[in-house]
Amino acid sequence: MVKGSGGPPAAYGAGHEPASRRGTVGSLASAHPLGEQLPAVFADDDFALRFVSGLDVVLAPVFTVLDCLEAYFTPALAPEDFLGWLTDWVGTELDGTEPLPLRRHAVASAVALHRVRGTRRGLSAAVELAFGVRPEITESGGATWSARPLGAFPGTPRPALHIALRVRDPASVDAHRLNAVVAAARPAHLPFTAEVTTAPSLKDHENAREA
Repeated sequence: MVKGSGGPPAAYGAGHEPASRRGTVGSLASAHPLGEQLPAVFADDDFALRFVSGLDVVLAPVFTVLDCLEAYFTPALAPEDFLGWLTDWVGTELDGTEPLPLRRHAVASAVALHRVRGTRRGLSAAVELAFGVRPEITESGGATWSARPLGAFPGTPRPALHIALRVRDPASVDAHRLNAVVAAARPAHLPFTAEVTTAPSLKDHENAREA
């Protein structure tokens, strides 16, 4: 069992984003060659045409990016290095080591998660997105109703939040990262504890049924 407790969210994810390798693309032709924009007097000037063609190599990727700009902001299509920027911009609870399809899904669902941030549903979704397992959440709050006045208050007076993540191999889960995800997605006023435990096997379920 791996345990952790609440505290200030730790910074994580630094150094995990793929380095950008953007630059010139030798075989990419410019959509708007500068030679065609020159005054007619330079149309037969070989030196001038060769000079501006060198600038075409630099500008060609810029024009291509602008022509495809919508794709850069579409999580399913964005280049991997640009996806890292999108991940930061939309505030996903990722550290950059997740598989590419999971990171794309996290960016695409970020807005929906922010709408339920600080709720039980939002916390469960954030942990499941980061670790692929739905957590067990125990909290001190509660809600009830009574037909008579002066009824008992639900929940417990002391605020508390406990998250249990049951996986086959607890050693494979980074407890510090679990704490960071929970700290970012929990209700801000609640102290919390988190633990990673071994998930019951199918055989354990069968034995429990027989008992």
